[in-house]
Amino acid sequence: MPRAGLDPAVVTAAAAVVADEVGLAHLSMSLVAERLGVRAPSLYKHVDGMADLTHRVAVLAATELGDELRDAMQGRAGRDALTAAAGAVRSYVTRYPGRYAATVGVRLTGPQDPLAVALERTLDSFAAVLQGYRPDPGDRIHALRMLRSILHGFATLEASDGFQMATDVDTSFTWMIAFIDRGLRA
Repeated sequence: MPRAGLDPAVVTAAAAVVADEVGLAHLSMSLVAERLGVRAPSLYKHVDGMADLTHRVAVLAATELGDELRDAMQGRAGRDALTAAAGAVRSYVTRYPGRYAATVGVRLTGPQDPLAVALERTLDSFAAVLQGYRPDPGDRIHALRMLRSILHGFATLEASDGFQMATDVDTSFTWMIAFIDRGLRA
């Protein structure tokens, strides 16, 4: 019988916190069980193993990021929308590096996968940023990939303390947004 108070959502939330603390690569059923005060085998009543748990963390992260992008960009266009989206991604990734890492390279399990819906919301937000710049329709996918790549790269480097130079990271972030804005306007 499953332990009272545990369900897939509780297990997923605990796994997300553990992933943020120790890194996704070090996430394990035993660490999640320890966090929840149970033995690891009891987690299998709620999730189907590490692959399922990691996938659930990816769904959680993509949903949270989608919500943060939506809220940050509300009523904004052009450079304001770009700045808001970039700030939302940067903030989310630096606060939740482990759960965000779960979204990278994850494969969809099928057409009904909730991850597909969550990821589509984030891409829709990036597409909304681009609308203010009116890219050529043939370049839309390229622009989406560019925007996602740049924002992902900056945020994950910052989250992993990858910027070791003395130059202020906030100044670099502002410069990057201005650079993207100029490029998209060109």
